[in-house]
Amino acid sequence: MELRPMRMEDLDAVARLEAAICITPWSLGIFRDCLLSGYEGWVFATPEGMIVAYGVLSAAAGEAHLLNLGVAQTHRGQGLGRRLTEHLIGRARALHAHILFLEVRVSNRIAQSLYKSAGFRQIGMRKGYYRDLSGREDALVLALRLERAERRPLAE
Repeated sequence: MELRPMRMEDLDAVARLEAAICITPWSLGIFRDCLLSGYEGWVFATPEGMIVAYGVLSAAAGEAHLLNLGVAQTHRGQGLGRRLTEHLIGRARALHAHILFLEVRVSNRIAQSLYKSAGFRQIGMRKGYYRDLSGREDALVLALRLERAERRPLAE
């Protein structure tokens, strides 16, 4: 499995994967705009070139935001989400961010467990942040300090 930067020619496959795993997926245009804006996109690709996981990270002014991360149903439980999360944390550090933020659905316990095991802590909640089939769903706002004392707890 190869972890590599997302390329424009990957966007159709990434958008198809997003549509297969998300209730309200990002469009191909959103992924394209992220790359054109200079955000970092990363993918896991099989030796045959099939995209099975992706992540998008933005960083500016000492802060970073993990905007999107997804793993194909067929490749879950293999550690790809963890490896991609760890890679994106490393990229945020390399981009001189001092803190990394993300939002996660309150119903997504698996992702919450992954992020919390990586050191993220809840710092807030966004009411009605995500669309879903029955209306809106709240998001937990998580953050990870990327300074030397990265394991230092955030104010709760």
